[in-house]
Amino acid sequence: MQRTLFVVIAAVAVLLAVGLFGVLRSRSSGGSAAATANPAELVEGARFVLGSADAKVTVVDFSNYLCPHCRDHALDVFPLIRRDYIDTGKVRYVFRDFPFGAPTNPQPPVVRAGEAAACAADATIDKYVTYHDALFRAQQQWGALPEPSLTRYLVDLAGQTGLAPASFENCLNSGQKREGILADRKLADRLRLTGTPAFFINGTQVNGAMPYEDWKKALDEALEGKTPTIPERNRPSSNAQ
Repeated sequence: MQRTLFVVIAAVAVLLAVGLFGVLRSRSSGGSAAATANPAELVEGARFVLGSADAKVTVVDFSNYLCPHCRDHALDVFPLIRRDYIDTGKVRYVFRDFPFGAPTNPQPPVVRAGEAAACAADATIDKYVTYHDALFRAQQQWGALPEPSLTRYLVDLAGQTGLAPASFENCLNSGQKREGILADRKLADRLRLTGTPAFFINGTQVNGAMPYEDWKKALDEALEGKTPTIPERNRPSSNAQ
């Protein structure tokens, strides 16, 4: 009887030890995996796409034209991603707008800037990228302008980037581009995004800007068919999912 009891106690101890090891191993390896989203939903209805449709990796970028970290990514990191991954056919890059505020009437200046970028895209996707970058560079110059000064500034900026000001102004004042921006905003809400920049690499979510070294590691892993490694600081918090 005593021997049987000893065997039972020993077995329970072994099971508890195995379970504790599993918990500790999980904690030491970085905890839960990064959040993911449906890749098809992320690209459905996308208006601004750069790169090959046959690329193995798709990056979706939700940005806000008055976000300083979005500016840093657009001006400092994105050009390197484009050089090494987009222009070489490895990555397809999708741009989406995420104005803050009430869903039905989000940040008026950011929406207006998004409309202007969309008008630039009517020329070519490269004109869109050029204008997109110009908006970020001039962030502090146009962000607080009231109308009609804001529209005049955006039209002048179009001329500076090689676009025809008259046709650009007609496009901007038509209101036809607003619907696409609000659609991007609705998608961001469905994805429960809480800030910008927010990215998805083949559906794996990244919150906040990352240095190029982290992007390179994540993109190389995605190209190998692996789930990209996202630094803990860039993973969505549990209450954002």
